Amino acid sequence: MAKGPGLYTEIGKKARDLLYKDYQSDHKFTVTTYSPTGVVITSSGTKKGDIFIADVNTQLKNKNITTDIKVDTNSNLCTTITVDEPAPGLKTIFSFKIPDQRSGKLEVQYLHDYAGISTTIGLTANPIINFSGVVGTNVVALGTDVSFDSKTGDFTKCNAGLSFTNSDLIASLTLNDKGDSLNASYYHTVNPLTKTAVGAEVIHSFSSSVNTITIGTQHSLDPLTTVKARVNNTGKASALIQHEWRPKSLFTISGEVDAKSIDKGAKFGLALALKP
Repeated sequence: MAKGPGLYTEIGKKARDLLYKDYQSDHKFTVTTYSPTGVVITSSGTKKGDIFIADVNTQLKNKNITTDIKVDTNSNLCTTITVDEPAPGLKTIFSFKIPDQRSGKLEVQYLHDYAGISTTIGLTANPIINFSGVVGTNVVALGTDVSFDSKTGDFTKCNAGLSFTNSDLIASLTLNDKGDSLNASYYHTVNPLTKTAVGAEVIHSFSSSVNTITIGTQHSLDPLTTVKARVNNTGKASALIQHEWRPKSLFTISGEVDAKSIDKGAKFGLALALKP
């Protein structure tokens, strides 16, 4: 296991990836190419109904500095500059989007054997400041995630989380939406050789007294093919099959059926990612 508790975003991440990652109802195509000088260009297109969205991302690396420049079909230009370990355990990320003048922000991350801290501040006159911190070990971690709007003087986000990890089990509990939502998740590795795992998530809303329960599983049919399935208490069932037909190149087919809307038929999604 990795040292340290990691960042707050990693609390419950294994269960979220099992239950939600790679499921989609759209058609997505991604191509990545590498130039002899080390420039990585990734072009992607997504068809959502009758709408087609595309973007091109160019990544340049120079020692410990990585620059990502993304342009989409709406003429938005997003730039992210990451400086990895200017000091031991430290990472700085500067990002901005054109033409959005309020999008500029600076993030500083620090990882320690017993703590993980991330602070983000908007580069405006009255910025939004986000702080998340986790203390503990690679077994037990306790953290918080808060955002403060200096313009209104209000806390726009106030979350807290607890995580427990051992060799084959990860359990987490988070309190979100300023205390209105309680999220409990569970991830268990059944067979590491076949990458068989099960996961579950329960979300309880105190204001509406509504519970959302999702359970899922994954299994590798062979070293190159993985299947996943999930179902929730609202009657929605989803499944996908993902095949790595060449190294790092993935073909994914996913589908979803809503038991409450059988007459509308199933939703299907396709994703193709090509890497040399």
